[in-house]
Amino acid sequence: MSNQLNGKIALVTGGSRGIGAAIVRRLARDGATVAFTYAAADERAQALVREIAEAGGTALPIKADSADVEALQAAVAQAAQRFGRIDILVNNAGILLRGVVDDYPLADFDRMVAVNVRAVFAAVQAVLPHMGQGGRVITTGSVTADRAGFPGASVYSMTKGAVAALTRGLARDLGPRGITVNAVQPGPTETDMNAGAEMHAMLSSLMALGRIGKDSEIASLVAYLASAEAGFITGAALTADGGYLA
Repeated sequence: MSNQLNGKIALVTGGSRGIGAAIVRRLARDGATVAFTYAAADERAQALVREIAEAGGTALPIKADSADVEALQAAVAQAAQRFGRIDILVNNAGILLRGVVDDYPLADFDRMVAVNVRAVFAAVQAVLPHMGQGGRVITTGSVTADRAGFPGASVYSMTKGAVAALTRGLARDLGPRGITVNAVQPGPTETDMNAGAEMHAMLSSLMALGRIGKDSEIASLVAYLASAEAGFITGAALTADGGYLA
């Protein structure tokens, strides 16, 4: 374990699997105490807690669907009450519901906006009473904010574009308090959203590096933004995409 985040308290939404779990692992490895939310994967959440404990860290799992604002607010309150404050908020929870515009269900549209956009705003609102000078807010966006790339991604792309715009606005709101606000925009990455060898091969062909990303590589950028070294970076949407947009 390194110590660049030693003594810091972090909350990661959607932290039981994929990029979220990688972020939880990395922040804990760097010395932070990490609370994380998850919607349904109880076994994965408990396994992650055990893994971090075995490595000498501390993690607190909190079951909360990010589409439920009250549950999300309660999760923030629980983490703050348990650890006394929150220094780092990572808005990682997100969903992808594909579909072309002709027959895209409005219920799917509303849920995607609720999880990918509204939950980010609600979590920031809820965490601010517990976050002081030097706080960090980091949101997982996507390169689809800049390039949809495929049919069926219009609503997802819209939500990630909204995340980038919200990040800029929140940076202005919170800058006077010494709180930085940034987004990380992964390109194609090994997650449940991009499962299967055929999908990996297709996506790899689009990358300048000839491969898709690893969740740990996204987590490393999040960890940097959470560190003291990144204190002059705010309002940014930083891309980690292996050259997908190049």
